[in-house]
Amino acid sequence: MPTQESIQLAIQKVATGPEYSKNLNYEEAYKAMQYILSDDADLVQAGVFLIALRMKRETLDEYKGVLQAIVDTADTVTAEVDELVDIADPYDGHSRGLPVVAFLAPVLAACGLPAVTHGLEYIGPKYGITQRKVLRAAGIKVDLGSAEAAKALENKTIGWAYVDQRACAGKLHDLLDLRKRMIKRSVLTTVETLIKPLQARGRTYTLTGYVHKAYPPIYAELARFRGFDSAMIVRGVEGGVIPSLQQEAKLFFFEKSGQEAEHTLNPAEMLITQTSRAIPLPKDLPAAAAGSKTEFDVDAAAKAAAEVGMEALQGKAGSARDCLVYSASICLHRLGRSGTLAEAAETVREILDSGAALARLEAARTEAD
Repeated sequence: MPTQESIQLAIQKVATGPEYSKNLNYEEAYKAMQYILSDDADLVQAGVFLIALRMKRETLDEYKGVLQAIVDTADTVTAEVDELVDIADPYDGHSRGLPVVAFLAPVLAACGLPAVTHGLEYIGPKYGITQRKVLRAAGIKVDLGSAEAAKALENKTIGWAYVDQRACAGKLHDLLDLRKRMIKRSVLTTVETLIKPLQARGRTYTLTGYVHKAYPPIYAELARFRGFDSAMIVRGVEGGVIPSLQQEAKLFFFEKSGQEAEHTLNPAEMLITQTSRAIPLPKDLPAAAAGSKTEFDVDAAAKAAAEVGMEALQGKAGSARDCLVYSASICLHRLGRSGTLAEAAETVREILDSGAALARLEAARTEAD
C-alpha cells in the first residue's frame, strides 16, 4: 500500500540540487506515484516531487514507474477487434493552428482500422484546442466510459471512439488542479498519452507525436513497456500526430517490440502542397477573456476546427483534408495496408470523397442521440 514515507524518501533523493540529486529506481518511482494517486496524498509533497523530478530530468526507470502506477489505477478494456490504432495527440491541445486530429479516428475506421483517441478538456502548459472540445462542437459524445467506447469500436458502422481521461484514469484526472497550479509540464504530460484506455484482442498500435529530438527513444521504450505491438512516432506540428504540410518530417517506427527505425516523410510524396505548416487560425476569432492562457477564445476556435474538419470529411479540398490524408496515410503504409505513402494517400482520398469517413462520424453522433 502507498505510504507517505515513499514520497518523502523520493523527494530526499530527487530534490537536493543540481549536484547531489539522485535518480530513482523503478520501484521508488512507482511507490512515490502510487502515493500521489492515493486518497491520502499530501499535494504539496506531490507538487515538490513532480517539479524536482522534472528539474533533475526523468530517467526511463522513473518514467516507467510513474506510468505503471497510473495504469494500475486506470480502466483498460479489451475491445473485440483484431487491430486498434491508439491516437495519442498531446492532451494540452493546439494553439498555433486549427487541429483536425479529432477526425482522424473515423477516417482510419473507414479505412478498415478501428481507432481510439483520448484526451482532456483543458490542461497546461498550452491550454490549447483539445480533441474533446472539437468533438463536442461536432456533436459527438465525449464522456463514454472505456466499456462503452469498446462497444463503439466493435460496432461495424462506427469503429472508433473518444475516451476522456476522467473516464479511464480518474485518479490521474483528480490531479488536474494541482497540475494547473504547478504551471510547468511534468512527467505526467509525457506518460499520460500512453495509458491505453482500450486495447484490441489482437494487435494494438500507438500513433503519437513529438517536437524535441530527445523524445522518440523515450516514447518508443515506453510504448514497448506498455505493450503496444508497434509505434509510429511523428515529428508533428506542436508535437501532434500530423506533420508539417510544408516540409519534410521524421518518423520513428517499431514493430513487434523491435528497435525503432528512423524514416523521412515528404508531403510531396502524397501530392500535398500547402503554403502553411498547418491550418491557420481564423483571423476573426474572438479574443480570450481576461486571465485566459491563450490570446483567442479556445471554444470558438474548437468550433472553427470542427467546421473545417467536417468539411474535410465531406471531401472539401484544402489544408484540413491534407492533414487527415497525411496522418492516415502514415498509418496505412506503416501497418501494411499500402505499399507506399502515395498509394495510401490515394486510398484515404477515395475514402473521404466517398463519404465513408463522414458516415462513421455520423453513426457515432446518432449513437449519442
